[in-house]
Amino acid sequence: MRIHAVGLVMLAACGGGDGIPHSGGVGPAPFDPGTPYAPQVVPAELSPNVSNALFPAPVGATWSYRGQTDEGVETIEVRVLSETRSVWGATARVVRDTAYIDGAMVEDTYDWYGQDPTGHVWYLGEDTTEYVDGQPVNHNGAWEAGVAGALPGVVMLAAPAVGNVYRQEYLAGEAEDVAEVVRLDATVTVPAGTWNGCLETRDRSAIDPELDERKFYCPGIGNALVIEGDIRVELIEYAGL
Repeated sequence: MRIHAVGLVMLAACGGGDGIPHSGGVGPAPFDPGTPYAPQVVPAELSPNVSNALFPAPVGATWSYRGQTDEGVETIEVRVLSETRSVWGATARVVRDTAYIDGAMVEDTYDWYGQDPTGHVWYLGEDTTEYVDGQPVNHNGAWEAGVAGALPGVVMLAAPAVGNVYRQEYLAGEAEDVAEVVRLDATVTVPAGTWNGCLETRDRSAIDPELDERKFYCPGIGNALVIEGDIRVELIEYAGL
């Protein structure tokens, strides 16, 4: 569900030397370099039943995406599995995310999510494998909350407001994506449909300055569009929502 293009309480956020706005201590997963990260979540309270309107994940739901990259046509298939996984004392929903370039699999990932009682959707880690010529070559980007200092981040806030900044994941030096809420009233038109009132975020990395994406989440649908530079990865069809 946290697709990337391959190729590859409201507070006015204060900026930092890294170019990413800081959270100023506000929010369940604040991004404030220099301050120890302490996500505001109780693992045992997380549910694998993810129902946030901007990030719905009912069992059996599927999304298909497509985009033109420098490497070829990228397609991404996402499916919410019936299985759960114990992560960091929480029971997480497993979502499979598989990416292809010109029909050849390049990445296969199992993401783990849980929703807290207020409606925040937490990202608890991922088991990812990259492939070249059909063979697994590495597990770059894999991490698990509670292992080697990794901690969860938020993939979707319960009530996002423009200016919110939050960590989406945390493993120092390995996985440090950060999102900023840009707008709440975007209109998105992709092959799968047109929706109004969509959330737009700007997603960046505290350790990879080249990562800079715009993501659009639409009510009842979830992630409908990712823009990175001149690459558009669009939702082409979905089911089970």
